[in-house]
Amino acid sequence: MSMNLELVTVSEASQWATEHLGKKVTLSNISYLIQYGKVKKYFANGVTKISKKDLGDYYQSFLGKREITWKAELGNDVNWALSFDYLKEADTTKHVHRLHPYKGKFIPQLVQYFIDDHIDEFKKEIYFKRGDVLLDPFCGSGTTLVQANEQGINAVGIDLSVFNSLISNIKIEKHNLLEIQSEVNKISKALKTFGNSLNIPEFERELIDALNEFNNTNFPSHEYKYKVNQGLINQDLYGIEKSKEFLPIYNQLVKKYKIELLQQKDESFLDKWYLQSVRREINFTNELIDKIVNPATKRVIQIILSRTIRSCRATTHSDLGTLIEPISSTYYCTKHGKICKPIFSIQGWWERYSKDTIVRLAQFDKIRTSTYQYCLTGDSTKVNILEKLLSENQELYTIIKKNKINGIFSSPPYVGLIDYHEQHAYAYELFGFTRQDEFEIGAMSKGQGKESRESYIKDIASVLNNCKEYLVNDYNIFLVANDKFNIYPEIAQRSGMQIVNKFIRPVLNRTERDKAAYSETIFHMKSE
Repeated sequence: MSMNLELVTVSEASQWATEHLGKKVTLSNISYLIQYGKVKKYFANGVTKISKKDLGDYYQSFLGKREITWKAELGNDVNWALSFDYLKEADTTKHVHRLHPYKGKFIPQLVQYFIDDHIDEFKKEIYFKRGDVLLDPFCGSGTTLVQANEQGINAVGIDLSVFNSLISNIKIEKHNLLEIQSEVNKISKALKTFGNSLNIPEFERELIDALNEFNNTNFPSHEYKYKVNQGLINQDLYGIEKSKEFLPIYNQLVKKYKIELLQQKDESFLDKWYLQSVRREINFTNELIDKIVNPATKRVIQIILSRTIRSCRATTHSDLGTLIEPISSTYYCTKHGKICKPIFSIQGWWERYSKDTIVRLAQFDKIRTSTYQYCLTGDSTKVNILEKLLSENQELYTIIKKNKINGIFSSPPYVGLIDYHEQHAYAYELFGFTRQDEFEIGAMSKGQGKESRESYIKDIASVLNNCKEYLVNDYNIFLVANDKFNIYPEIAQRSGMQIVNKFIRPVLNRTERDKAAYSETIFHMKSE
């Protein structure tokens, strides 16, 4: 047999790859490559084998090189199977999981891996079965609730944020899609008429025509990108120069169509981060939503509007996630390599997200199980789960009162990383929701200092101790965390629990600009 077709066992492949790369490659690493089709599987005399050539080709590929590089940085105990690198974005944002943007959520496949009924060489036992009850005391945008439904598991979530609870419950509720579509159609028609009265469509058509002509001349796609990459053009200086050159054209159109730009004041989020025409459309649409009689339909359409206005903030394309400074004129866009414009109307995004939301709700309807899920709004350190459920979801109350909760799957907020209320400031302000920022655990505004870490340990332990009252004796708890401060062993101790296993996963599909090696640990905890 030629060298190219030389087949080796999993054990031999582990030894060969370790010598070939000069880094430890375990049996589990090779099994992962086989299980997820990274290398072809052969059978010889009933024994699983793979080709050395396939193995060598994989480690020369982008994913293979990244796996080895990241393991060198993160350690060899990283479980690459939990990277889910074989998934497309459409898989990780399937059906209702993309109803609304949310910082800090995990992908649904991570939840599914631990709560479904499969076992493999990494997950050696089944932790939950159909009909069980799962708890997520840091519910966020409801990923755990949705996946529990898919798996035929009941679930209750808790979140301090009323907006997070709204998103979570909309995802798992049954909806009258025909009624939602009817209300959307009425709002869309009225919004179009309102936008016409502001001269926005005519203004934008002429502005886009002028931008296309200018960009085609000054930023020819392939030629311009080539010169930037070769260092023949200083992108920053050239972009500033050309943006100034286009500005008189823009100002002339603004004057011609009497377009109002920034608002008179910037005392609130909606004042500061939206152009005046956009703000007027937002208020107009929200007033129509307030008139919807069915509260369930109204809630869904509020989420559509919230998702819409998040995409319509007066900022550059590259600063949507960070919000540096509001803009009111055309600008050089480093993301697209040309002159771009701010957003003057919500109509396009409203129509896109309206269609998308109804499609996603319909997709989930086709696979949902007849189980119960609900997110409570409350403080997980002290909320009385049964008391709240008695008045808000009697089906779950009855199930939990009789059988208790089987375990937890959750991702607590990380220390000093995200201000959870602030990320949806526009929605709180528009809909008049009450904010409880001061009670957030691990908020970015509190920092990552010693005092903040000690407070975090105390608060997470308080959550677990409160939740234990509702759990079965032989519970399983899975907490997803990037424990760079090594505080979860103390959290477990203060909660009267022990960490029985740790699953370390590389986090590959991050949206931040920082693409450095990064991992999370899934702590498996049980009673002492």
